[in-house]
Amino acid sequence: MSFMERVLFGIAITGTVSSTIYCLMVVMATLRFAVRKRREEREAAAEREFLPPVSVLKPMHGTELGMEANLVSFFEQEYPEFELLFCARHETDEGLQLAQRVAARYPKVKARFVTCGEPVPQFHNAKVFSLAKLDSVAAYALYVTSDADVRVEKNYLRRMVQYLKRPEVGLASCVYLGTVQEIAGEIGGKSRFTSRLDAVGKSVEMTSGALVADMLEGTKFALGATMSLRKRSFQDAGGFQELGQYYADDFIIGNRLAGLGIGVMLATHVVHLMVEDQPFWLSFRNQLRWMQSTRRSRPWGHLGTGLTFAMPFGLLGLLWGLMTGHAVGGLLWLLGMTANRWLQAGTVLAVLGEKDWLRGMVIYPLRDLLGTILWLGSYGGDRFYYRGTIYRMLEGGRVEVRE
Repeated sequence: MSFMERVLFGIAITGTVSSTIYCLMVVMATLRFAVRKRREEREAAAEREFLPPVSVLKPMHGTELGMEANLVSFFEQEYPEFELLFCARHETDEGLQLAQRVAARYPKVKARFVTCGEPVPQFHNAKVFSLAKLDSVAAYALYVTSDADVRVEKNYLRRMVQYLKRPEVGLASCVYLGTVQEIAGEIGGKSRFTSRLDAVGKSVEMTSGALVADMLEGTKFALGATMSLRKRSFQDAGGFQELGQYYADDFIIGNRLAGLGIGVMLATHVVHLMVEDQPFWLSFRNQLRWMQSTRRSRPWGHLGTGLTFAMPFGLLGLLWGLMTGHAVGGLLWLLGMTANRWLQAGTVLAVLGEKDWLRGMVIYPLRDLLGTILWLGSYGGDRFYYRGTIYRMLEGGRVEVRE
């Protein structure tokens, strides 16, 4: 082999070995999660549940397809005493107004609506600014936070609050199934293929990393789609003004609480994260923003993520085979890496309870390839656009607004 062919083979075999090891770790971590999930479900059925009053904090900013159904799922919670608190920047916010209309259909549910105005300069994270306002009006000491694109089952509050039964636990967050609105039956027609790739990436890629990390070193992070936590946990993690300096405030609060020896848990309850059916460029931009955030928040871990992808190394193996006259071997290499991703995605989606897990499994190799492109793109710049504002990502995951 020529020098170039040896280099190509070396890169391809290194990535093949690392991604295969990672895939096996994901399978082990996911099966471990499945066992714990069944055990917790049995315990919940056998024991008297812990049902303290709880405040549900929901920051709002605008509206999107399917949000009404998301909100309804919170108003229909089967829980004895809770309040729903909504905060937007202004009373004219469409999301806040939608929440008020939904609340009118559920007069027996306690719901309050507040505004916080535009974030002050110390708060580059507008969501945290809204949470600070909600914290100031909440009636109870136990919180559940939730993004507007989360949709839940009727037992959601019962399941999430159970983790706070142990006084040493300060926070619990959960993994989620990415679900495109059309797949959920919101509107007719088929969703964009790229939106389905985004959804399966949120289900498999995010869950895989979280479960493996939990298996290897315990939970030292939080997933911000929804969390159950104590009122004091925000202050234990540095306070709202400090957390408001970060884009990935969920990772920071979980990481800091874990660093203080306060229990942080990965719940076995699974929620739906509704993915809007968007044009490819918009979906790509949003996913790239998260990759940029991860790169700054966990630089070494993010760098190592490059070795967890499989499809790029399968393609390099195919290229090596074509260059060296081993076309069949190269093709088998690519097929092996495809099977690698099928195994990972199929295991994760089945355990999470995805009804359409087979379709997600089939398309996941393409998502793996797209994930590699996004990972490479995360090293290309430090500016991103989000909800009408341009931000600059700083070292450590802090952000600043760019004029």
